[in-house]
Amino acid sequence: MKKYLVGGAVRDRLLGIASDNTEKDWVVVGSSVAEMLDLGYRQVGKEFPVFLHPGTQEEYALARLERKVGKGYKGFEFDTSQQVTLEQDLSRRDLTINAIAEKNGELIDPFNGQEDLNNGLLKHVSDAFSEDPVRVLRVARFAARFKVFGFKVAHSTHRLMKDMVTSGEVDALTPERVFKELEKALSYETPSAFFKVLSACGADARVFPMLSNSAHTTHDNEFEFLDRLDTNNPVIKFSVWLHDESVDTIEQLCQHIKCPKEYTQLATLTSQWRVIADQLEQQNAESVLTFFNRTDALRRKQRFEQLLAIFVLLGIKVEPIKQLRDQLNDIDIASLDKSNIAEAIHNKKLSIIELFYNSTK
Repeated sequence: MKKYLVGGAVRDRLLGIASDNTEKDWVVVGSSVAEMLDLGYRQVGKEFPVFLHPGTQEEYALARLERKVGKGYKGFEFDTSQQVTLEQDLSRRDLTINAIAEKNGELIDPFNGQEDLNNGLLKHVSDAFSEDPVRVLRVARFAARFKVFGFKVAHSTHRLMKDMVTSGEVDALTPERVFKELEKALSYETPSAFFKVLSACGADARVFPMLSNSAHTTHDNEFEFLDRLDTNNPVIKFSVWLHDESVDTIEQLCQHIKCPKEYTQLATLTSQWRVIADQLEQQNAESVLTFFNRTDALRRKQRFEQLLAIFVLLGIKVEPIKQLRDQLNDIDIASLDKSNIAEAIHNKKLSIIELFYNSTK
């Protein structure tokens, strides 16, 4: 049995961005499921044998070969026999920069990943790249993560990605995986590259079909505005990305890629209320109160703070909104007429709003 550190941990160390929190993945050559279990490793992989180390809990996978037998990233058969070599295992990885192994300080780099790291190239290892549609998303995500280093997609890899779109292979992507890669891309400082890469190969119209004629053509700066946002919160960036879209379109997208509820709610609130929020002082008291009620500003305080953060990123002044929100939140309920408390609260809020805007004019 031989164990090798592989993938992202090796790549990130060579880039100088590894830290104590960098996840470590290992490949095991010349072993078997039975031997790993006997050594105390816990098996977690369902499609192929992956094990957790009994001490570190790091992932150890048996070296494997794979054969395409169906569509999508699940359409593979795996060979994890003891005869599979390290180079064979590395040969089925997505990009050359992820196909470098290390053992006792020595690098094993059969596909020249170090050279591509030095040249800032995202290049596929082999034509088997085109058998797994998730790799299109991964390349786009790596482009976003490593944009700061000037990384570009190799022309040959770009052609393969376009062919995968044309052939329909990209259509086999699962909604959950699309969202997972999107969320990671939005957590980086420069997510614009993610959208640009997908747009360049035509995958954007397949993974975000309801946005193909809108979000991907309306911005002259081609998503660069996302890189200028003073936040790495993916929920907030998601809402900013879609702020020009209609509520119906956002709901269609979120259902299509199975977004968590917090993403859907915040994005739809942004779409629905950003214009009103920007012109709140021009609205009548009833409209202003409707804004606070529909955004649930007084009860869903954390979500409303996120909404205000989005408004700030969109250039909307939120200090008056905060001041008015605080005044509405400080109503002394005990002093109101109890005979019709709901109407009394409503009227009190209207008077606070009217007084607030009259005092600021």
